[in-house]
Amino acid sequence: MVSDGPHLELIRAAAAALNPHVVRDRLFGNVAAALVTSRGSQYLGVCIDTGSGTGFCAEHAAVAAMVTAGEYHVARIVAVWRDDSGRLYVLPPCGRCREFIRQIDDANIGTAVVLGPDRSVELRDLLPHHEWPDPME
Repeated sequence: MVSDGPHLELIRAAAAALNPHVVRDRLFGNVAAALVTSRGSQYLGVCIDTGSGTGFCAEHAAVAAMVTAGEYHVARIVAVWRDDSGRLYVLPPCGRCREFIRQIDDANIGTAVVLGPDRSVELRDLLPHHEWPDPME
């Protein structure tokens, strides 16, 4: 049983979006993400694993749904995966997702990235040195 915490509802929303589906050697929907915007809207997404690097992560899908709805500021985001025995895991975003979230809105550097029911860190802590460098003298 997962302990209660301030992020448990968002984790459960992401878990409810899990929908694994196999096509040949590719797996779709086995990672799901849920995010809440600064306006309080919630968006979901799942990963799509395709050949030649054309797929995308669950966080990308959730952010794309948010942008489609005309919102850009992610307040909190979580991604989850369930193993073959049914255990649920909260996954930190990959580096590509971290940078993707940051670039959608300048305020997203302060996004709370959920790492467990009771734990989150700001995106800036997962993406240090994100500022464009000053020119050399």
